[in-house]
Amino acid sequence: MAAVTRRAALAAPALLLAPRARAQSWRPGQQVRIIVPAAAGGTTDIMGRLCAQYLQARWGTPVVVENRTGAGGTIGTLEAVRARPDGTTLLSGNVGPQAIAYTLFRNLPYAPQQLTPIAGQIRGPNVLVVNADSPVRDMAGFAAWLRANPGKVSYASTGVGQSTHLTPVWMLQLLGVEAIHVAFRGSAPAQIELIAGNVGFLFDNLTGVIEHIRAGRLRALCVSSAERNAELPEVPAARETLPELARFEVNTWFGLFGPAGLPPAVVRSVNAEINAMLDLPETAQRFAQLGGVPLKLSPEGFADWVGAETRKWGEVIRKEGLQLDAS
Repeated sequence: MAAVTRRAALAAPALLLAPRARAQSWRPGQQVRIIVPAAAGGTTDIMGRLCAQYLQARWGTPVVVENRTGAGGTIGTLEAVRARPDGTTLLSGNVGPQAIAYTLFRNLPYAPQQLTPIAGQIRGPNVLVVNADSPVRDMAGFAAWLRANPGKVSYASTGVGQSTHLTPVWMLQLLGVEAIHVAFRGSAPAQIELIAGNVGFLFDNLTGVIEHIRAGRLRALCVSSAERNAELPEVPAARETLPELARFEVNTWFGLFGPAGLPPAVVRSVNAEINAMLDLPETAQRFAQLGGVPLKLSPEGFADWVGAETRKWGEVIRKEGLQLDAS
């Protein structure tokens, strides 16, 4: 999901006035920090700040956000892994460093068992778009286009190993076709090249391209989630369109983690607080603006979600033969 302004993201006084969740057995009693392994302004940062704001109001204890950027989120994650497991250090994570990275990077300095999944935050789809002047108008036409031009059609991404790269990789694997990957440094240059007609297609976060879709510069063919998205209700989910894509589902997701060894009382207390935040109508409205929906799960459910995502992307990455050095 694309970045929005921090001012807009944090203008959420209703979150501070939320009804109190049922009493929990644990509270921090001292300042808590939430590490964000990404730059300010993006969805990982927005989620971290919304959680910090809500938890601070609930606990009456300072909750500060620390941005620790670099190496695709692995630098900030490593700092969280090394923290004392007492509930005073949390991690606002996402699908990249908390699922994809385990297979993508050959020398990753941490392992899945060194983190405790606590609570989901938000999930949202990527959307497959082509230039509005493209003759491709639906997924049947898209598959036919690729099969008629094997290894000739190009697609853009926001970088090697990113969700915008691996989403089309998996779709191409399922369709049994090939295309040429062209990586860009971010969403904006990828979108510019697609609008200019210099690449054939792009999978991007819905929020990042929805204005181009609404303005008629790009045509949406499908969303990657299991269901349609309320922001583009006329655009089908990929799995609706072709038999080969029946099991295709991709979510860009975000969640709260802690270091390994976090006491169960801490995990359950923080999970209950975050789920109470996700239940608020104000939260659902804000998430809709970001093109997503609440990812409300129990601690066990969120751990299962993360494990399934790790296995899914591991299979895709190994089949593609893709591996990078963690820097």
